[in-house]
This record gives sequence, C-alpha cells and structure tokens, in this order.
Amino acid sequence: MDFDEPHRKPEGLRDRIAFTFVKFLRFFADLFFRKRYGHRAVVLETVAAVPGMVAGLLQHLRAVRRMRDDQGWIKELLDEAENERMHLMTFIQVAQPTLFERGLIMVAQAIFYNFYFFLYLFAPKTAHRVIGYFEEEAVTSYTHYLKEIDAGRLENGPAPQIAIDYWDLPANARLRDVVIAVREDEAGHRDRNHYFADTLIAGDQPEAKIADYALRNT
Repeated sequence: MDFDEPHRKPEGLRDRIAFTFVKFLRFFADLFFRKRYGHRAVVLETVAAVPGMVAGLLQHLRAVRRMRDDQGWIKELLDEAENERMHLMTFIQVAQPTLFERGLIMVAQAIFYNFYFFLYLFAPKTAHRVIGYFEEEAVTSYTHYLKEIDAGRLENGPAPQIAIDYWDLPANARLRDVVIAVREDEAGHRDRNHYFADTLIAGDQPEAKIADYALRNT
C-alpha cells in the first residue's frame, strides 16, 4: 500500500470539480482543527462513514430494480461504511469530543448525507471521485498525525480496547499502531473509489470489474 501521499491527477471537468470541492473542505478543516488530529479524525470519520452506506443503498435498489446480481458491489460499499464507523468509534475514545464538536458532528453528517445522496443518485462517477480525493486527504492527515506522534508533540497513549479488538492489535498496542491501521484502511478506500470511478467513466460493466477487483484484493 502506498502511503507517500499519492495523488491521482484530475482529468476532465468532472475530476476537477471533485478535486476542488475536496480541497475546499480541507481548507476549512485545517483552519478549524489545525494540529488537533484526534478531534479532526472524529469529524472526518463521521463524514467518511456516510458514502459507503449511501452508495450501498442506491446500488441495492438498482440491483433489485434491474433484477440482477450486483457481483459484490453492495458488499464492498457497506464494508467500507462499517470500517469508517469503527474508525469513528475508536477516535471518539481517543479525542473525547466536546459538546460543541458533537453538535458539529450531527450537523456535518446531516448536511453531507443529503448532499452525497443526491450526488450519487445523479452523478455516481463524480461521487466516487470525490471520495477518492477525500481519502487522499485522509491518508495525508493520518500521515501528519503519525509525524506529530513520532516527534513527541502528541502523546502516544494506549490504544483503545475497541481498536485492539477490531484490528487484532497486541494487548500493549499504542495510539501510533492505531493510526497506522486506520491509514492503511483509508489508503484502501482511496484506491477503491478511484477504481470505481474509473470503471464507471470507462463505461464498462461495473459488476464484472468489481468482481475482478475483489478477487485481486483478497
């Protein structure tokens, strides 16, 4: 897995819109959270848990409507949503968000859910590209988080038990181990969503492509 902040260069108007939108969100996240990476992760994962569930729902309805098997599309998306939810549960224990931040989480989720639902409904290619770029920024954020821990500027405390159980970490695992595991997950989501977007843009049958993707990544 490549963690050196790889970036897929935007190609065409659709990609540039997706990239610009994500950079717009990144600007305000940097402005608000600065180096409070634990608190940033809580809000980030609240938003990140939405796309897989929304896309999985719409793909489920599409498969039922067309009366055809999805060949793994729905499971991939719902697994992504579940994984992001576990990230959130982990960092809630790490950061202990304030009442204000919990309110911000509720507002952010409500806004982003509705935005992404309609985006995926009318422009699934752009929707997957947005998440591909969003996950690029997530990998970057967790890389910076690691650097702050390694430099001693952030405490490398014990890993929450929920993280130890979920990632099967050693009993003496630390926060650094958790951040590494989360970053690896985010890199997988990044590559997967860019791949899904490329598949749809190419006009290929997504069912066959995703089945092939699943086989190559097991």
